[in-house]
Amino acid sequence: MFQIGRSTENMIDFVVTDTSPGGGTAEGPSAQSTISRYACRILCDRRPPYTARIYAAGFDASSNIFLGERAAKWRTPDGLMDGLTTNGVLVMHPAGGFSEDSAPGVWREISVCGNVYTLRDSRSAQQRGKLVENESNVLQDGSLIDLCGATLLWRTPAGLLRAPTLKQLEAQRQEANAARPQCPVGLSTLAFPSPARGRTAPDKQQPWVYVRCGHVHGYHGWGCRRERGPQERECPLCRLVGPYVPLWLGQEAGLCLDPGPPSHAFAPCGHVCSEKTARYWAQTPLPHGTHAFHAACPFCGAWLTGEHGCVRLIFQGPLD
Repeated sequence: MFQIGRSTENMIDFVVTDTSPGGGTAEGPSAQSTISRYACRILCDRRPPYTARIYAAGFDASSNIFLGERAAKWRTPDGLMDGLTTNGVLVMHPAGGFSEDSAPGVWREISVCGNVYTLRDSRSAQQRGKLVENESNVLQDGSLIDLCGATLLWRTPAGLLRAPTLKQLEAQRQEANAARPQCPVGLSTLAFPSPARGRTAPDKQQPWVYVRCGHVHGYHGWGCRRERGPQERECPLCRLVGPYVPLWLGQEAGLCLDPGPPSHAFAPCGHVCSEKTARYWAQTPLPHGTHAFHAACPFCGAWLTGEHGCVRLIFQGPLD
């Protein structure tokens, strides 16, 4: 059994903290965590096929299930006690597995006993949802677990065997750079930086993109349209106005559905991945706030914008 939560006590195996859009963490005295101290527990079978099941809440130092005072609790028809954490443990299983043919599933809430319910009217509502008897709490490859402040992705060993490796991602970076893409205006050669550099300030060869149209350029300081906002630029090729951001290759292989070429970028953050990976995450609504849902970049957590949440990159090859 593995326990997950905000508490740093020994009973918690994986300590999670709140994340904010853009990859930051909620810090400071005014940032009150919405993740439960004992958020959930996962029980894994010791024998093949090593089935993993998720349950809301966890055991404290007294070996008792810990639930907040405001948490919903009730007695089941067979006389057992069941309940929900204050802000809920939500799970979504992808339709078709976590593969090239995946599609987002339906978000459900998991109870202390592992029963599956429809969502409450809001995250902390006292009235539980309806029991979904034909669904289980068994985790699948690609299942998303939302703890109201952090979203976890469950991957299986078999699923990771189909995912691209870091070596494959590096080979794709080198292949993209070997094509010598050029800025269509400055005619300078562009190149994705090595992951070893880290995500610091963009270098001179860093590719930039207009996220509304997908045209890739080198950095330039003109074309600003400040009357529409400080980050708005006009693409010199198609004249569309929108954010102009540096491109960064997504380096977390476990988030990728396939080893396809890096052809699409999330808007507005500029993280690059394959088309199927980009479209899947852009169509996957993640819980946000008390009852809202919004797609986010899987690499940094930034909320996606625009009609599709991602854009196909349009590179210009070398003129020679």
